Amino acid sequence: MNHQSISSTEPNHFESLYPPDSRFDEIEKALSFIKTGNSCQVISLPGVGRADILGLLAYNRAARLLHLKENQKWFHFVMMNFSEIRGRNLADATKYIFLELKNSLEQREIEEFETVNKILQECLKSNDNFVFFQGLKKALDYLCLEKELTVVFLFDRFEEYIPSLTPQFFSNLRVFRDRAKYRFSVVFPVNKPLEESVGHEMLSSFYEFIEGNTIYLPLNDPKILNFRISYIEKVNNKKIDPKILEEIVKLTGGHAKLTRMSVEVVDPEPVEGQSNKALAEFLLSKQRVRQVLNEIWKAFSPYEQSLISNGKASESSYLVALGLVKENKLAVPLLETFALGQNYETEKIVFEETKNEIFKGQVAISHGLTKSEFKLLKFMILNPDKILGRDDAINAVWGELSSTAGVTEQALDQLIFRLRKKIEENPNSPTHMKTVKGRGFEFTP
Repeated sequence: MNHQSISSTEPNHFESLYPPDSRFDEIEKALSFIKTGNSCQVISLPGVGRADILGLLAYNRAARLLHLKENQKWFHFVMMNFSEIRGRNLADATKYIFLELKNSLEQREIEEFETVNKILQECLKSNDNFVFFQGLKKALDYLCLEKELTVVFLFDRFEEYIPSLTPQFFSNLRVFRDRAKYRFSVVFPVNKPLEESVGHEMLSSFYEFIEGNTIYLPLNDPKILNFRISYIEKVNNKKIDPKILEEIVKLTGGHAKLTRMSVEVVDPEPVEGQSNKALAEFLLSKQRVRQVLNEIWKAFSPYEQSLISNGKASESSYLVALGLVKENKLAVPLLETFALGQNYETEKIVFEETKNEIFKGQVAISHGLTKSEFKLLKFMILNPDKILGRDDAINAVWGELSSTAGVTEQALDQLIFRLRKKIEENPNSPTHMKTVKGRGFEFTP
């Protein structure tokens, strides 16, 4: 078996150009989980660089050599962009994962490609969902057990697929992990911990392999940021003044995407007498900068938005863990200014039947809900200002099951808890989903 090809051939991706010691500590931590047969979550604000970590592992040979030395030839990282299958079912997800596994072997000219491709082609002839799952399992058995490779799935933009998730998705991952033992792992890059976004019930079959294995990305990696800024300067044929760059980094907190966008829109030369305030106003006037800020803003729950707007971000352990708070102050002054102009007040929550969408105010929020959350919220919206019994809520969510006898009240409480965090300004003092002690729940739009 010749694994030299694993280390000598790389797909042409931007991350292959990064300094190999980029995100060094975070990659070391991720690999510490992977080496023990566990999986992990990489959590950050949008635009901080979760994809950079995945790209370094998948496409940067020098980075893999730095971290894994010669053992890197026994690791195969498979990058998958889940935005490509947003809204698709489990069967489509299984096919997509199988195809990306095959493509990754082919791109890096790994000899095992031929066998995996042969298994895939046989599955394509039948086009049966179960056959695809069995085929993927067979391919992983071949790679992990027979060829002794450690296969690592890198689920880029996984958050976009969360509304389509079913417990079976994680059950399938459990099957792969049980068969491969310590030679199969998954890296989940997300805005918030999976146990919070999808719940323990959804994760139950795979949770033991990610429990506690969490990596919070700092807002900025200087090596990547400096590389990206140098690249922007080269492409645009302009050198930004160091003083302007310093002020931009202060305003953005070094947030990767926000900093890059700010650099792209500013004049390369300083303006006489230009203050930090004037620079902030200039940046906030640029649509591209505001787009990034809005992307960050929408990642927060209404409660978190209210904390930021009221200067109380330090009260949220999640915001602190993200590195958004330093010394009890917001680490991104530009976001703080942006937040002052945003509406986080209670807005009506409605169901738009023609679009099968749930809106809060003018914003569609369905994409951020799991199937169970969507069902429950839709049920409550359609029955406003009524006391809804716990059995009614259980039937609304799990009524498709042959029996709801196995659905615990704890499962419902967890669902209510997660949903409140997504729609309430203050989940601890809800205004939309209220508990009526001893009777059930009442929903106010």
